[in-house]
Amino acid sequence: MKVDVVMPKMGESLQEGTIIKWLKKEGDKIERDEMILEISTDKVDTEVPSPQSGILTRILAQEEETVEVGTKIAEIETDASAAATSTPEPAAPVAAPAPAPQEEAPAAAAPQQSAPAESSDDAGDAGDLQDLVMPKMGESLQEGTITKWLKKEGDTIERDEMILEISTDKVDTEVPSPVAGILYKILAQEEETVEVGSVIGKIATSGGAKKPAAQPAQEAPKPVAQAAASAPQPVAQTTVQHNAPQVQGTTFDIPRKSNGKFFSPLVRALAKDNNISLEELMNLNGSGLEGRITKEDLENYISNRGSRPAQAAAPAPAAQQYSAPAPVSNAPKATAANFPGGDSEVIPMDRMRQLISDHMVKSKQTSAHVTSVAEVDVTGLVNYREKHKDEFQKREGLKLTYTPFFMKAIVEGVKQFPMINVSVDGKNIIKHNRLNLGFAAALPDGNLIVPVIKNADNYGITGLQRSMDDLAGRARTKNLQPDDVQGGTITMTNVGTFGTLFGTPIINQPQVAIIGVGAIKKRAMVMEVNGSDAIVIRKMMYCSITYDHRVVDGMLAGQTLKAIVEAMEAMNEETITL
Repeated sequence: MKVDVVMPKMGESLQEGTIIKWLKKEGDKIERDEMILEISTDKVDTEVPSPQSGILTRILAQEEETVEVGTKIAEIETDASAAATSTPEPAAPVAAPAPAPQEEAPAAAAPQQSAPAESSDDAGDAGDLQDLVMPKMGESLQEGTITKWLKKEGDTIERDEMILEISTDKVDTEVPSPVAGILYKILAQEEETVEVGSVIGKIATSGGAKKPAAQPAQEAPKPVAQAAASAPQPVAQTTVQHNAPQVQGTTFDIPRKSNGKFFSPLVRALAKDNNISLEELMNLNGSGLEGRITKEDLENYISNRGSRPAQAAAPAPAAQQYSAPAPVSNAPKATAANFPGGDSEVIPMDRMRQLISDHMVKSKQTSAHVTSVAEVDVTGLVNYREKHKDEFQKREGLKLTYTPFFMKAIVEGVKQFPMINVSVDGKNIIKHNRLNLGFAAALPDGNLIVPVIKNADNYGITGLQRSMDDLAGRARTKNLQPDDVQGGTITMTNVGTFGTLFGTPIINQPQVAIIGVGAIKKRAMVMEVNGSDAIVIRKMMYCSITYDHRVVDGMLAGQTLKAIVEAMEAMNEETITL
């Protein structure tokens, strides 16, 4: 059966992608989810996995060709015999590899596999070895950190059985086994950060048995090979970082390609934000595929750039710095040394806190933040909730909070002024026709995550409460899926949960606005009653809108905030429908 491979959609606003490189050629045998080509879009470079196992019989779009989303770019034949008929020349050697030559000449097979020596030598004991790769858990994610292996080498595993836990920028999740068999080899250890598509383990799918007694002798070279694959990169990278700042560049408009070097959109954007010249980039040795500069390469270069003379005089600390997850690890040590008396404690940031830190700083560097605040009389809303909360909990099995009322008001305000529901993409404004409302949720460890209610404008109060409870509950138990935290178009944060009157939250990129709601307080207010001014007790709250002044002016922000406030103040016994 023939299966079409199409150009995938890598983002809501993206309509095309450019094929950078085919990782497989016509006639090659491929496994399901094995990476077969690399593509580049305006926002991300990524590898594309195969939708089915089989043989790549036909490539329809060539490297450097730009193709619309959904266009057919290749064909895969899932029936090996049919594939051999349609592409006899390349398919023959791939579809029917002879086991004997593989064992007689393991060196010849070495260039084709990531761990060839062991794959060839172990084939008799392990059966067919299936690669276990780091999965792609989101459109913009390029790496994941292994937090825990749920199985150990030699364990029998079933197809779709969870075998490890990973952590990404967006979500923590468990990874299922793509096939049934035996976990033959673990190639990436816990706490190791691995690029998407990298092989992290081997599964013996047939004829598999637990490793023979001679395993230690075979296993010894493996860590050396692994260290050779990973350790030299930091050393070479660190050396380049010391020398590279000597280059004085004058070209700051970074092209996609220059003299055979490819620069991804992420690297180009990071270089632009930090005034890195093309000449400096050309002087760097990247650790990515074919020497490409990765985000981590550039971030490490930037961190060493300003302190080059000190590090040049003392190279040993620089190497130590790279072995840590990020330059963040050095900062607490320097800070702690400034406090005399030995009464300070250094607490390393966990991975999620580092990512939050990076995201917040990047947002402040990207957007021109402005905050406007308004006062809201929510007396009618409060009275309604107090009257109906017990009945609601009995009927729905959910606690009725204030948050879904605030969400509903935000939805109503944004619908009136849809140009607040946009994103910025370079020199373009992306107007979203869907309203996907993110909300900040605190986690038990003190970190923060922003789940997204998709198409929030289709929900009433009950639907919003139910969606929020589901997402927040799964966030606290680390059961969110990658899609649950992606695609937000505007965000709400309820700072009043902790008694805060109002705040100036940071915009969740690439959105252009975030709404903050504060604590509800009883206050004496001057109101007109029967034509006369009177002091009355009302339930009051502050509501804020923080917006990106690059594309949102004060008038639009003020109009949106006013519409949200009016929607909240209009909520009472007569107008609310659960």
